[in-house]
Amino acid sequence: VQLQASGGGLVQPGGSLRLSCVASGFTLDYYAIGWFRQAPGKEREGVSCISSPDGNTYYADSVKGRSTISRDKAKNTVYLQMTKLKPEDTAVYYCAAARGCAPEATLYDYWGQGTQVTVSS
Repeated sequence: VQLQASGGGLVQPGGSLRLSCVASGFTLDYYAIGWFRQAPGKEREGVSCISSPDGNTYYADSVKGRSTISRDKAKNTVYLQMTKLKPEDTAVYYCAAARGCAPEATLYDYWGQGTQVTVSS
């Protein structure tokens, strides 16, 4: 079982990024995928989640209206499209799998390695 997160990078304020999370060894049909982020000196926080099989989506207030989570079952991949990025979005972003969406990181069974997002001019 593996999750591979990618798509991070350096972007100017107001810019956009699309993060990808590719799952291998299991199918997204039975797992919710959440995105978390952790900035230096701060606790890991939930950003967004897409549940399975219904595809319901959830967003933290900090990214609501600026981010969209989606999945491609054929590619076993979940995406997080982030727009109107702010410096406070700077963090390492992780994807994780659980039986259901939840804000608590401890409830997730599998984690990707993280991808750095830096928002700076």
